[in-house]
Amino acid sequence: MNMNLHMHKWKLGAAAVVIVALGAGAFILQREPEQAGAAPNPGAFAMPVPVAEIVQKTIPIYLEYSARTEAIRSIALQAKVAGYVGQQHVADGSDVNKGDLLYTIDPRDFQAALDSAKAQLARDNAALDYAKSNLERGETLAQNGYLNKDAFEQRDSAMRQAKAALAIDQAALHTAEINLSYTKITAPFAGRLGKNQASTGALVTTGNSTLNTLVQLDPIYVTFNPSETDLAAIDAARTKGKVKADVYFTGDAKPRYSGELTFLDNTVDRSTGTIAARATIANTDKSLLPGQYVRIRLTVSEKPNALMVPRVALGSSQLGKYVYVVGKGNKAEMRLVSLGPVDGELVAVEKGVAAGDRVIAGNLQKIGPGSPVQPLPPMPAKQAAN
Repeated sequence: MNMNLHMHKWKLGAAAVVIVALGAGAFILQREPEQAGAAPNPGAFAMPVPVAEIVQKTIPIYLEYSARTEAIRSIALQAKVAGYVGQQHVADGSDVNKGDLLYTIDPRDFQAALDSAKAQLARDNAALDYAKSNLERGETLAQNGYLNKDAFEQRDSAMRQAKAALAIDQAALHTAEINLSYTKITAPFAGRLGKNQASTGALVTTGNSTLNTLVQLDPIYVTFNPSETDLAAIDAARTKGKVKADVYFTGDAKPRYSGELTFLDNTVDRSTGTIAARATIANTDKSLLPGQYVRIRLTVSEKPNALMVPRVALGSSQLGKYVYVVGKGNKAEMRLVSLGPVDGELVAVEKGVAAGDRVIAGNLQKIGPGSPVQPLPPMPAKQAAN
């Protein structure tokens, strides 16, 4: 009987082990789908996302073109008189003001010519004084009958010849003074020197020897070629007043220089369908140099009540540009949008959003249509863009 009792207990224990094993197996089978990567419950986690309020504002409308800088004035500095270069007074590449002394040509020959002209003038001036006094004595003698008419006329002719000689001397003196002044080459306008092309001691001749170049940098021209389809907008803006022009380098988010449209040609190029245009740009720091490639943006009108969203809130797909907004039940809602002008870090949305929408401005790669989101405190669109 004890043996039967022992066998009964062994069977009960074995049955218990089987039941536990089956239960554990059932538990393992039940957990397998989750461990294999089954999709979690959509409501189990809401992604925190920054949101931005849509800004409604009046924005400028731009026309933008590729452009190139051009000096308003650029000249070759040449000697007006022949001679040896005595001194270069300003270093290559220096910024100079109008009237600054740049080069000196050896002045000794021209100083000697001036001294000679002064001496000739003094001599002929003395001759004129004698001719005048001689004529005055002749008048007295002629009145008293002691001087015949022919002799008197000779004295009068001598006096008039002395006056003419004095006039010639004065002209020669003025010429000598001008030639001497040409030995000092000064800046005709404010600008920047280039590379020296005539070393000290070099012989320069008139009209054939360039000493240096001088270009004006402030202000500076920016030339570009708008298409004929843009002429109506540009002309409409010109009728209202000055057309603002902003200049920036490719890749810059903000313009570096500003000025205004100052020239529009009178003929459209038939081969390209464009017209030559030019803006005058302030270049006070002289960082723009002639010949640089830049971009120019003309402000031609304004768009009132534009709906602005941060550019960082935009996404792209095969269907086009889109934004996410916080929809009902705090779920992400995708909106396809039509974009308008850009204003800094904001972009106008022509279609797809409405005033009051909360645009998701971050974590776009972690959400999809219908994803639960946890909106963070809203911030203005401009702040979200930064």
